Amino acid sequence: MSSPLIPWLDSADYSFPATQSALADPNGLLAVGGDLSVERLLAAYRQGIFPWYEEPQPILWWSPSPRAVLYPDNIYISKSLAKRLKRQQYSVTADQAFSQVMQHCGTVPRFDQDGTWINDQMLMAYQRLHELGKAHSLEVWQNGQLVGGLYGIALGNIFFGESMFSLATDASKVALVFLSIQLKQWGFVAIDCQVSNPHLSSMGAQEIDRVEFDSLLKHNVDYPQLRSWAGNWPYSIIEGNGK
Repeated sequence: MSSPLIPWLDSADYSFPATQSALADPNGLLAVGGDLSVERLLAAYRQGIFPWYEEPQPILWWSPSPRAVLYPDNIYISKSLAKRLKRQQYSVTADQAFSQVMQHCGTVPRFDQDGTWINDQMLMAYQRLHELGKAHSLEVWQNGQLVGGLYGIALGNIFFGESMFSLATDASKVALVFLSIQLKQWGFVAIDCQVSNPHLSSMGAQEIDRVEFDSLLKHNVDYPQLRSWAGNWPYSIIEGNGK
């Protein structure tokens, strides 16, 4: 049974508790239950809420504070990463292998987690968002093989990053660099990284409190979509001999 402090969501109601109520849980757990319908997921992200759970748990909804955010202007490229980019050993595409990126994010071991929350239910839910032009992926290729990437949700001028993976040195960092460059060109103001970790911090992500993050959402999540990025992202950034 859930704690009385954590409400269960009504399956017929897509509203969420105020994110300030997540302060009752030290990790930002806000609500339990509901579903992964398009309507509920979009309502969640608009308020800075995201699902994270492991089967056989019910769906858990989170709104942590502080929040890890990367501003595209502040992306940090180390000397070693700059050299790798200059060598052009990878190529980068967008929205060309969304399902593959999600599957890799769910199966490639990461230093900050033991299991995976990317189950079949999550795969199907985010694939629906991708088909609607709301969820996007960046793919990093080497010699025709997918070796890295990331995916997330784009709403207004904010990209809500979900996960990334790497099968080759710096491949996920390359994806994040090119995402930041492209988002900056499109006028995006921030990449939500959810929770800080050393990998994200090394790339320039910083922590902000709930008040600042809520203000960021308020002023940007409903910003009119530019035609250049509304819907699926068909662009391809070629770097070296990748795909």
